[in-house]
Amino acid sequence: MEENKKKIGFNIIKPDPTDGHKGFGKGALSLDNVSPVIIDVEAGDAVIDVGAMHARSVVEKGIKFLKTKEEVPNAKPYWLVWVTVDRRQEGPYYAGVTACEMTVDREIRRGYKSLPEHVNRMDKSLKRHIIVDHMDAKSKKILSDFLQNHNQEMWDNSAEELKTGLAVE
Repeated sequence: MEENKKKIGFNIIKPDPTDGHKGFGKGALSLDNVSPVIIDVEAGDAVIDVGAMHARSVVEKGIKFLKTKEEVPNAKPYWLVWVTVDRRQEGPYYAGVTACEMTVDREIRRGYKSLPEHVNRMDKSLKRHIIVDHMDAKSKKILSDFLQNHNQEMWDNSAEELKTGLAVE
């Protein structure tokens, strides 16, 4: 039964949905190539959770998000990282990687996240930006290891900006 389960991975480059069209939808961004990765800082792991595309990840379900971190003082830290993949001549690569902070206190069912930041960072990822410099060293290491373990070829083909951004001294 375990073999029948589909392994969830990054959405890898589907054909251009506007290919062949001259007008409607031309220039629109497609979410086909972006995947949300949730980093549990305390547990030290990262998972792809497609539910995060609509704020319905396992971490977010059942949580009321408040406007400031101070309202949730005992919350557990998480990162939502938008990872966009693309393909060039050398092969597929991590094209856009942007991280957003999120905290959750399961006991009181409250958390903190900035929805505008999450939406803007997803947009930046789609536009091939790398925004990881504000992450703590432990989280950078978790994300770096996750991306390399997921697909070493994609990591190798990625921009130096990503590799240096996630490098931990």
